[in-house]
Amino acid sequence: MIAVVVGSGVVGTAHGQDSAEYGRALAAQYCSGCHAIGVSGASQNPQAPPFRTLSERYPIDALEETFVESIDTGHPGMPVFRATPEQIGAIIDYIAEVME
Repeated sequence: MIAVVVGSGVVGTAHGQDSAEYGRALAAQYCSGCHAIGVSGASQNPQAPPFRTLSERYPIDALEETFVESIDTGHPGMPVFRATPEQIGAIIDYIAEVME
């Protein structure tokens, strides 16, 4: 597995972005290579579910625990993420936004 440290090179909420915007930036940088992160389109990796469908597998309020406990057990080739609670929360805020 490849270890990825989320947050390097991405402007955070401290610089004026709201949480969902920050989550979108993180998802674009670290997740979009496999997952469809927008409101339409297919994932580049067929085993990586589009973000907008994650609620079919997990309740949105359980995603934080899922990310913390099993982000490294997703689809084959999925990198191991070491994200801060703020970063995980921002990604979840973005996922909730695209699921609306």
